[in-house]
Amino acid sequence: MTVFVLVSGAHTGGWIWREVAARLGESGAGVHPVTLTGMGDRRHLAGPDTDLETHIQDVVRLIDGLDAPEVVLVGHCYGIHPVLGAAGRRPERVARIVYLDAGMPQDGDPALNLVPGPAVGERLLHPSGQADDDWRIPPPPLGEWHRWGSTAGVPTDALERLDRLAEPQPVGTLTQPLRLSDAVAKLPTTGVLCVANGSSIAMVEGLVGLGDPRFQALLDPQVTFFELATGHWPMLSAPEELAEVLLRAAAGEGHRLAVRERPGHLRPFLLDVPERPRERTGRVDLHLPDAEHPCPAVVFVHGGPVPAGVRPTPRDWPGFVGYGQYVASLGAVGVTVDHRLHDLADYGRAAEDIAAAVELVRADPRVDGDRIALWFFSAGGLLAADWLAAPPPWLRCLAATYPVLAPMPNWGPAASAFRPAAAVRTAGRLPIVLTRMGLERPEIAATVEEFLTAAEDSRADVEVIDVPQGHHGFETTDHSEEARRAVRRAVRSVLGHLRS
Repeated sequence: MTVFVLVSGAHTGGWIWREVAARLGESGAGVHPVTLTGMGDRRHLAGPDTDLETHIQDVVRLIDGLDAPEVVLVGHCYGIHPVLGAAGRRPERVARIVYLDAGMPQDGDPALNLVPGPAVGERLLHPSGQADDDWRIPPPPLGEWHRWGSTAGVPTDALERLDRLAEPQPVGTLTQPLRLSDAVAKLPTTGVLCVANGSSIAMVEGLVGLGDPRFQALLDPQVTFFELATGHWPMLSAPEELAEVLLRAAAGEGHRLAVRERPGHLRPFLLDVPERPRERTGRVDLHLPDAEHPCPAVVFVHGGPVPAGVRPTPRDWPGFVGYGQYVASLGAVGVTVDHRLHDLADYGRAAEDIAAAVELVRADPRVDGDRIALWFFSAGGLLAADWLAAPPPWLRCLAATYPVLAPMPNWGPAASAFRPAAAVRTAGRLPIVLTRMGLERPEIAATVEEFLTAAEDSRADVEVIDVPQGHHGFETTDHSEEARRAVRRAVRSVLGHLRS
C-alpha cells in the first residue's frame, strides 16, 4: 500500500488536503495530512522560537509513528522545506519526494528566498501597522491570496475557507536556512507544475538547456514531471486530478527530461545575414553598419532569468548575434546587452543595466541618440514597463517578441513591480511592434492577451505580427519560411519607425 505524507504551504494546515486525501484513500492508499506547529488546530503550540527545525521535527515524528516501511512525501510551496529536511533525517523511509508547485531549495536557502508572494522582507502588516506579535506574518486578506500564487480554478467557497482557516506563519520558519543531507539528492523525485501559476515542463527544460549546474540533476531518470492546468492551490481547484497525479508519481510515472545535443538557444539564426564589425564595451556589444553618419540604433533585451554562470552569455547566442548583425546590415546599429537578470529577484538590477546601456549607446558618436528602438524578448518583456509608462522623446519604437508582459503569479514582489500590461495604458502614440507565437506556452500567451486588451482600451499603437506555427524562441528552432517572413517584417517595421 502506498502511503502519502502531505505537507501544505504557509498559513495552511492538514485541513487543506481534505478532498485530495479522500480520493487517495478511495484508491486504497494510506494518507496522512500534516498540520505543522502553529497551524490549524495546533496554532496554540507556536511561540517566538518556532522555526523551520520545529516543522522538520513535526514531519519526522509523523514518519516515525507510521508502520509503513516507506512513504511518499509531498511538499506544497513552503511545505517542501520541512519535507526535504525530514527526508534528510529519514532517507531510508522515503520512497519519493513530490514537489507540488514548489521551488528547488538548495542547502542554506531560507524559505523566504523561494516562497512566492510577499515574504518577511516585505513586512505584510496589519492595519495597525504592526506584524502579528512581532514574530508571526499574518496571512493575506481574502482579496489578496493571488499575491502568494494564482487562485485560478479555486471555487469561491474554497477560497473563503482558505481565508477563514489560515493562520499567521511564524517568521522563523521562513528565515531559518534549510540544511540538506547528501542523502536527499539520491532520492527519487517528482515535480508537479501548476501551469496557471507560471510553471511548466517547457520552462524547466529551458532552464536545463541553459547549462546551469543546479538543474542538471533534473536529467536523472529518477526525476519525473507532471503538469496541472490550474493555479497554485490544486488541492482546492483540482483535487481529483491532483490525486491521480500523486498516485502516478508514486508509481514512478511522469515526463522525463531528455538531453539535447544542442539546446534551442544555441542553434543557428534562421536568416543568413552579412557579417558586420562588432565592438564590445563592458556588457554592451555594438554591431556596426557600413555608414559614416550617425545611425539609429536598436537595443535588444534578452529574457531570463539566465544564471550567472551560463556560457556563452546571451549576447553571444546565435539569435541575438543574428538580430544585431541583421539590423547592422540594413543600416542601423544593433546593440546586444548582457543584463544581470540572474534570478527573479533581479528585475530592478536588470532594469538599471538596460538604462545604462541605452545611455552608453546614445552617447556614441556613431549613433543618432534621438532615434532609438528597444526590443524585448521572453521574460525580458517585463523590463519594457518603465519605457511604456513614460516613453522618452528619443524612443521611436518599442518591440517585443514572444514576450512575457505581466509577471507570473509565482514570480514574487521584485517581478511584480514590472507590469507592461498596465504600463501600456500611458504609452501614448509610441509605436509598438509585437511578434506573437501561435504555439506559445499558455501561461505566457495569457499575458500577451492581457497586454493587447489594455492596449486596445487605451488606443495604443500596436502592430501584431503573428507566427501561427511559431514556438517560443522560434528564431533558432523554427527555420520555416513563415518564421523568416515574420523576422523580416518585424525588423522592417522597427527600422521604418526609426527612419520616419
